Amino acid sequence: MNEKTKDYAKSRREARTLARLGAVQALYQMEHSGQGVDATVREFLNHRLGSELDGVAIREADDEFFVDLTRGVVEAQRPIDRLIDRNLREGWSLKRIDSTARAILRCGAFEMIRRPDVPAKVVIDEYVEIANDFFGEGEQEPKFINGLLEACGREARAEEFA
Repeated sequence: MNEKTKDYAKSRREARTLARLGAVQALYQMEHSGQGVDATVREFLNHRLGSELDGVAIREADDEFFVDLTRGVVEAQRPIDRLIDRNLREGWSLKRIDSTARAILRCGAFEMIRRPDVPAKVVIDEYVEIANDFFGEGEQEPKFINGLLEACGREARAEEFA
């Protein structure tokens, strides 16, 4: 792989990481504001993704991937929630989980179910990093998300964990 190809692959990974972060934030916002998916996606595409932070341009997120994640989680919420619920410890429910963690888990579970083009271990690593950003490294939430997404991945994509 030449340097230009490596740079493209790196920028594509970064764009997808930003899309995942945006999708988690959009799902959180929808849950707390009651705003629908269409309005939220429009708002993020027009005002949040690819904007500036403290005068520094943030790299562009992969808009198409962001839309697929955000809309996909909303459209497939029932099977996503069932997958997560089946892998929670007895006595736990998705409703009991922090809303940010819930958004992270739903995005990760969506990718496990509907995005076979993304390896399960990449999905887990990406969302654990997002959890670390929100909750802090070494905290319980990222560890919980790691374990739960791994369990969801073993169910949804057993062949990748064999």
